[in-house]
Amino acid sequence: MIVRPKPNLFGILFSLKGSIAKRIALRSLLVTLLASVIVLVETLHPAYFSKVNATPFTLLGLSLSIFMSFRNNACYDRWWEGRKQLGQMIVEIRSLIRETQVFTQPGEREGLLRGLCGFAHGLVARLRHEDEARAIKPWSRVEPSHPNLPDSILQSLGAHCSNAAQQGRISDWRYTQLETRLVGLSQVQAACERIKSTPLPFPYTLLLHRTIYLFCILLPFAMAEPLGWLTPIFTAIVSYTFFGLDEIGDDLEDPFGFDENDLPCNAIVRTLEREILAALGETELPAPLEPVDYVLT
Repeated sequence: MIVRPKPNLFGILFSLKGSIAKRIALRSLLVTLLASVIVLVETLHPAYFSKVNATPFTLLGLSLSIFMSFRNNACYDRWWEGRKQLGQMIVEIRSLIRETQVFTQPGEREGLLRGLCGFAHGLVARLRHEDEARAIKPWSRVEPSHPNLPDSILQSLGAHCSNAAQQGRISDWRYTQLETRLVGLSQVQAACERIKSTPLPFPYTLLLHRTIYLFCILLPFAMAEPLGWLTPIFTAIVSYTFFGLDEIGDDLEDPFGFDENDLPCNAIVRTLEREILAALGETELPAPLEPVDYVLT
């Protein structure tokens, strides 16, 4: 995720960190070169363009802009919901840190809290298609063959709390509170998996991609006669806008990845890691993750 102060005019014009300009540069350049060729043809053979009218492109551009706004809003909703779910994970784990103080047997609370840290690491690894067992191993023991390692940690924690309630070491009310927090973590995991495994409908995205390319390729034919050699400049601006919005939507559609504009999952997990270790009495805590070149991972 990009973390930086509001740029000045120079920064707005020339900043590349976090910008999608690098990823769409080739497409915009090709469309601009095509516009130059079309203007050259119009200059040599103006009769070919005498019947070209800009009205259809105006209507198509307006419709395309509205269509893109719907898609980008849908993609941003996915990004923001992902952030809210990770925030809810922080709430649930912080609450469990307080509520597990009821466990007084040596090492019992430490095992529970380290299991929660393992869950956070495992969930992020699962959302990024990384090795879940490797991410969890420093914090908790799990069976690598289990199909859902983060959930297996919650099952283990739930079983431990249930046994403590049956043995009378915690009250039924306290067990209910603990179980409610574990259910909350299950809901967080399910919501994040839903976002990860359910992309926007492919025909919806495909139609938008095709329409953007058609619009940017055909637009110079309408602008060549009235604008002349200004056509490549305006074509570059339009293509940058439409290709850029399309690329931003692709970025936000999967908020848990490693792109510069994705959520800072590692930093969020590091925050939980520090708070859990502090609750266990550790004094040498890992340093919080800071943005590197304006990027917080």
